Amino acid sequence: MGTRRKSREIVLQMLFQADMGKQNADQVRRTFWAEHGATSAEVRGFADDLFRVATDRLSEIDSLIEKHAEHWRMERMAAVDRNLLRAAVAELLAYPDTPRAVVINEALEIARKFSSPESVHFVNGVLDSVGKDLGGSQ
Repeated sequence: MGTRRKSREIVLQMLFQADMGKQNADQVRRTFWAEHGATSAEVRGFADDLFRVATDRLSEIDSLIEKHAEHWRMERMAAVDRNLLRAAVAELLAYPDTPRAVVINEALEIARKFSSPESVHFVNGVLDSVGKDLGGSQ
């Protein structure tokens, strides 16, 4: 597994911990890295940056997701899907030079690993729509 994929999976786990544990970003960082400290600096750096963007811009990200997830409110989405979407949208916002297709494909691979088969289609549809709305590289 590549370093970026590992970072993306970590961000999903960190966002999930914040969401389900009702913890703030500093609490999550402290406890997560205390338990998973053996991660390379490159993996940790990208994960920390994506997590920071996702938490700093959470309301903007959630608004974008809800706008493109027709008939779905954030609280009704499966927790894994909700946080995977947050991580991917954070990457689309913070790394516009990363091709949209790469961000979406990575999110789909992570969805296949951590979520249900139906979720893959849902995540793909939402991220494709958000990506087109944001523009950026194809």
